[in-house]
Amino acid sequence: MLFSLLISTFTTVFLAELGDKTQLATVAISGTSNRPLAVFIGSSSALVLASLIGAVTGASMSSVVPSDLIQVIAASGFLFIGIKLLLPLITQSDPQNDTL
Repeated sequence: MLFSLLISTFTTVFLAELGDKTQLATVAISGTSNRPLAVFIGSSSALVLASLIGAVTGASMSSVVPSDLIQVIAASGFLFIGIKLLLPLITQSDPQNDTL
């Protein structure tokens, strides 16, 4: 059970971080430096610390707030962001119809 949770968490975070601004910043810093190992250690440490803060916060929140409510709040937040990103595309007028 612990191994499946570990693999699930690793896969989720790994896929979420691919192409993320953190990875792009790491590429940019590494490109301007001749010390890629130092950049790797710095960016890895930052990701580990941010993940630690998230894990501790999540653990402490789950003792006060039910996990179902946390999931509903997170899902609502992602839904809100998605709608906000798609709304300009939906309300944009069709350029082909403007010429008629």
